[in-house]
Amino acid sequence: MRIVVLTGGIGGARFLVGVRAHAREIGAEVTAVVNVGDDVRLHGLQICPDLDSVMYTLGGAAEPERGWGRTGETWVVKDELAKYGAEPSWFGLGDKDTATHLVRTTMLTAGYPLSQVTTALCDRWQPGVTLLPATDERLETHVVADVDGERKAIHFQEWWVRYRGDVPTHRFVFVGAEAAKPAPGVTEAIGAADVVLLAPSNPVVSIAPILAVPGIREAVADGPAPVVGVSPVIAGAPVRGMADRCLATVGVEVSAAGVGGLYGARTGGGLLDGWLVDTADSVAEVAGVRTRAVPLWMSDERATAAMVAAALDLAGVS
Repeated sequence: MRIVVLTGGIGGARFLVGVRAHAREIGAEVTAVVNVGDDVRLHGLQICPDLDSVMYTLGGAAEPERGWGRTGETWVVKDELAKYGAEPSWFGLGDKDTATHLVRTTMLTAGYPLSQVTTALCDRWQPGVTLLPATDERLETHVVADVDGERKAIHFQEWWVRYRGDVPTHRFVFVGAEAAKPAPGVTEAIGAADVVLLAPSNPVVSIAPILAVPGIREAVADGPAPVVGVSPVIAGAPVRGMADRCLATVGVEVSAAGVGGLYGARTGGGLLDGWLVDTADSVAEVAGVRTRAVPLWMSDERATAAMVAAALDLAGVS
């Protein structure tokens, strides 16, 4: 069996732990198509937060308390930059994490595409799944917001890390998406998949940037594989992160039904054949989509693998 997961963020990384565990039980291959809209260049380094969160989490090196970055991290470089007054001061790079960004930036500067760089980095971490960036080209999520009395577009990282999303926000723009192409292997993996899963990631800033790359949404919607999404909202609140603020900005109800409706039924021009919600949302319905309620708290690997098994069963491929 071949499983493709569209994913991003910490929730998506933790979901992949369960996907990998269940895939090993049933002898399946897993390909993760990862959001790059969060990517940003700071201090001359190319930083890919979602790719790194997935890589570190599956490699057993993610910091469990923070939910991002490396375990056992130190902050000497960050402190030295602050003493120099280097900007941006609101974004902190850990020492171990900086090494990853240095290797990535060196390879990109030498002409290697991001997909090849990601493969090279994964040689160290052995994530147990194939990681593919959605695109090798520049794609950044920018946010149109009111900052210091002025309406302007700022990078998503500044909106979230510096302002914590707590500024009047009007829309999200995926800069570069229209001219981007899927990274090598992305549409091929989707076309060859037995099932496509939408991870319980932020639908607005993790999944939507992937789908904004021309060809990816079409590959998912028109492909032969059933598509099952997993709700990132439980009982009216996001599992983690700021999905509630993002959904409010795009005018979508913060609920399992609201997110399911945002993705839409494949029979009606959307994406979903099945929608997995938590037992707290057992009454949630999405028109034209098979909905099933199971426990969705990713409390440990076993619980997350059970979610994945339920998603595959809902897809009819278990």
